[in-house]
Amino acid sequence: MAQAAETKKRVAKGREAGPDREPADKDHAHRDLLLKAYRDMLLIRRFEEKAGQLYGMGLIGGFCHLYIGQEAVVVGVQLALSDGDQVITSYRDHGHMLATGMEARGVMAELTGRWGGYSHGKGGSMHMFSKEKNFFGGHGIVGAQVSLGTGLAFSNWYRGSDRVSVTYFGEGASNQGQVYESFNMAALMKLPVIYVIENNRYGMGTSVDRASASRDLSKNGVPWGIPGIRVNGMDVLAVKDAAGQAVAHCRAGKGPYLLEMETYRYRGHSMSDPARYRTREEVQAMRTQHDAIESVHHKLEALGVDEAAIKAIDDEVKAIIQDAADFAQKSPEPDPSELWTDVLLEG
Repeated sequence: MAQAAETKKRVAKGREAGPDREPADKDHAHRDLLLKAYRDMLLIRRFEEKAGQLYGMGLIGGFCHLYIGQEAVVVGVQLALSDGDQVITSYRDHGHMLATGMEARGVMAELTGRWGGYSHGKGGSMHMFSKEKNFFGGHGIVGAQVSLGTGLAFSNWYRGSDRVSVTYFGEGASNQGQVYESFNMAALMKLPVIYVIENNRYGMGTSVDRASASRDLSKNGVPWGIPGIRVNGMDVLAVKDAAGQAVAHCRAGKGPYLLEMETYRYRGHSMSDPARYRTREEVQAMRTQHDAIESVHHKLEALGVDEAAIKAIDDEVKAIIQDAADFAQKSPEPDPSELWTDVLLEG
């Protein structure tokens, strides 16, 4: 009986150890994922806040469109991508740069027009690129990047690679003619492109309800047989899951996929926009009830992550942003000879 009891005890222990270990591993992976998402979103948020400060000080000129509030979209999508996948977006692009791994130093230096920037001070806020990180730019012309992103997907298809092109654009650009031309070609050739509509509700100042007859932008690809889904763009995990579905669809050779991310920008369309077309109450409600970063913060607390660990991330991000701002202000302005570089490629 004693031996039987001991055997029963070992079996019971084994039953506990096996199932418990897997959930523990899953919990650990889930926690690490949330920590990464929190860190990446916070980096974008703090970077954009600092960029806004430098703009106010006159250190950044020209146009400057901040991504504050929309961080969960690009961070969530990036979590579903692999090395080699390409990203292209519009003029609201700083967050995409940082999410793809471009250094805050180089992005901030470009914003301030310095030689240490990614385009040596010649591109500014809207025109930065990184071949190393497969980031093919922000683009100032509304909707222009959609056909370019489709071209990247064509390149992948032509070369027989399994890379995916992620092409971001806003709800304001969603009714541009080149967007639908791109849909047609992508569907016709089954190109591996994910179209991400960042629907932050307002164009330069006009509500999407007043600018688009389509009330569900995720269905804009239906005439071409392009599947699409509407996603809570303020939930980084929901974005990751949806992006994962889209990536799998493209890698399987099934053609393009459309994701409508319902998100929200806290600031104006650009730094020169007072955003009087919406109420303070509306913005405050989004900040207090739907903020993506605070949501992940609460999730981490619920998982038992020590507040000191979260503060360590906050301190790390703060140091990175301050270093970027210092570097940008100390970096020299481009030499006048730079006017003649990167303008012609002789074949």
